[in-house]
Amino acid sequence: MSVAKKNAPMADGLHQLTFGELRRKVVEAAVAPDPATPALKLFCVVLALMGLGLVVQAGHAAGTVEGFGEYVSSVKEHMIFRGAGILALVAAFWIGPAGIRRFIPFLLVSSALLLVMVYVEPFSARLNGSRRWVTLLPGLTFQPSELARIVLVLWIADRCVRLGEGLRDFRTGLLPILAVIVTLFLLVAGETDLGGSLLLLFCSIATLWVGGGKMTHLALSVVAFGGGAITVGAAMIPYIRGRVDMFFGATQNEQVASSIDAISLGGFDGLGLSHGVVRQGGIPYLNSDYVFSQIGEELGLMGTGLVLILLLAFLWFSLRLVLSIRCRYQALAAFGLLLSVSLQAMIHVQVNSGLAPPKGMTLPFISDGGTSLLVSSIAVGLALGASRHAASTSQPFEES
Repeated sequence: MSVAKKNAPMADGLHQLTFGELRRKVVEAAVAPDPATPALKLFCVVLALMGLGLVVQAGHAAGTVEGFGEYVSSVKEHMIFRGAGILALVAAFWIGPAGIRRFIPFLLVSSALLLVMVYVEPFSARLNGSRRWVTLLPGLTFQPSELARIVLVLWIADRCVRLGEGLRDFRTGLLPILAVIVTLFLLVAGETDLGGSLLLLFCSIATLWVGGGKMTHLALSVVAFGGGAITVGAAMIPYIRGRVDMFFGATQNEQVASSIDAISLGGFDGLGLSHGVVRQGGIPYLNSDYVFSQIGEELGLMGTGLVLILLLAFLWFSLRLVLSIRCRYQALAAFGLLLSVSLQAMIHVQVNSGLAPPKGMTLPFISDGGTSLLVSSIAVGLALGASRHAASTSQPFEES
């Protein structure tokens, strides 16, 4: 075929889009003239997810707690946490990435110290053989890795803007940032929380790449540390090796098998809220790490479809918001913050559907879990706060 014929337009005026052209069209469609519009829609999506989560948690409590008084107390607790999440979101919105920027170094050091406290008695709170929580007050625990992830994203966004073209120099620009990322990654991985550490690594590297880091340097970092952690974990840590074996079908696990069965049992419209057979069987963490399976069983394809639609809407409005922000630091911070919430949701759905190795990870705004709810609310609130500055500036784009 001649070059002229190969490059000729397709018949009937049709034109085959290249990947670059398709990407450009998506970006053009996503950019909003006023960032307040996607910000408001994103806020509504989060409220919808919180509302759905409250209904699901109330249904779970109806079949797991004894007595009307305990049921009311459980529902009230979920309402309080979601109310606190909304307050945290609104407070973060008013502060925004610009308002918190001067405190980022302090927050980064504090997050690292909290990750160290996970290993120190009497602050360490063990659960199922893992050290992932810090005891702040009697009966009150906190998971530092959730907070460390969003603080690290903010710090990387700030460093990328301050360094500018200097970021492309590996020794003086990129290497110090990678050293901080790897330090926090190892602290989280040692808890042991391989999934949480990989989520932290991917969000950090993605923010660093969008901020101007060289793809070759970052890709090698992901392969070296992410791939190395998985290899070492699968070889030396029994629970990680067991989960990898489950994913490849070498072994079976009742919880994982039941979570997949729950989705298939639900059919189109589900068995009814609080009437799930799998939930009645006493499967642990069905209201947190496997809540998507609970939704599939009790609300069926309609319920899981609603969740997926809301998550896709979250992704779309997040993209529109980030592309509409004119301040480089705030746009980069919003990207990393919203990516951290989106990736966590994607991993949760994939694990529950059997598409990824088993990993205890909550579904943002829906699962039971105070730390996850509050940190996700803060992350989205800060990202929404970036729209306030973007809407008030008349410059086409600002570096800082």
